[in-house]
Amino acid sequence: MQAILAVTIPFFALVLCGYLAAHRRVLPESAIPGLNSFVLFFALPCMLFRFGAAMPLAQLIDPVVIGVYATAAMLLVFFTVAVTLSARVDLRNAAFGALVAAFPNSGFMGVPLLVTLLGPSAAGPMMSTLLVDLFLTSSLCIALAQAQPDPQSPYANSGRAIVGRALRGTLTNPLPWAIALGAAMSLAGITLPGPVDTLVRMLGDAATPVALFTIGAVLWRARQHVHTRTPMELYVPVALLKLALHPLLVFALAAGAQSFGLRLSGFQVLVMTLAAALPSASNVALLAERYRADNGRIARIILVSTALSFVSFSWLAWVLRPN
Repeated sequence: MQAILAVTIPFFALVLCGYLAAHRRVLPESAIPGLNSFVLFFALPCMLFRFGAAMPLAQLIDPVVIGVYATAAMLLVFFTVAVTLSARVDLRNAAFGALVAAFPNSGFMGVPLLVTLLGPSAAGPMMSTLLVDLFLTSSLCIALAQAQPDPQSPYANSGRAIVGRALRGTLTNPLPWAIALGAAMSLAGITLPGPVDTLVRMLGDAATPVALFTIGAVLWRARQHVHTRTPMELYVPVALLKLALHPLLVFALAAGAQSFGLRLSGFQVLVMTLAAALPSASNVALLAERYRADNGRIARIILVSTALSFVSFSWLAWVLRPN
């Protein structure tokens, strides 16, 4: 456990530093979007590009890992929508609740955390899970959220328009393109020129600390833009689904796949399970605000899952640690 805490404490401490810096106005609120953009469009793509260029394509795009993780994501999305949809939570808000239940903070936190904890070989399975969340989980939940009828704009609620908007949102995300470009250069045997490689390495090295700091700042900002009072029973259970049911579901499906003889190593199962045990992705609060969902509820789910995951993730990593 001491070795695990030696990794997890600095990671979560950086998140807390970002939160406190924004709370104490050391980091102005107006600077948070710029910090987030730096991570999303510069630092994190460079880090993912380097991982993509450094490993075989079969490790990046593993169909068994993708199949198992995608099945778990879809089951969790539909289960969360089914158990939370009520008179107080409409389809739009149930869909965004499902998104925070099934979409871990893989990019900003998961990839660097698991690579530090388990070694560079963890990057391959993590890339597969990240692609599932970027292309499937987010698109599915946004499509469900937009499926709620809007009598003022009937065309905007047609199936074609809903799917188109969901796919556009996914395809404009730079992270999958960075992975794909790295994989393509690896396949082609192309290396970056010296100065360019140094630039990419410098930006990639900045991704981990700045991303973690940004998570804390974004969580603080989300709380400032909350306009509703949300009862605990509407957000705490969803945070618990994220931290308990999601990793349990991934682990059970992975064990089932192994029992059927599918090629899935114990290490891949470990990485997938720990990826599912990460807290909810912090940028979902921004999406909820953009799509006019109850961002107060979503922000509280993310905050609770982030706070509790320090204990739950560290414990699960210790339980499942390799011998």
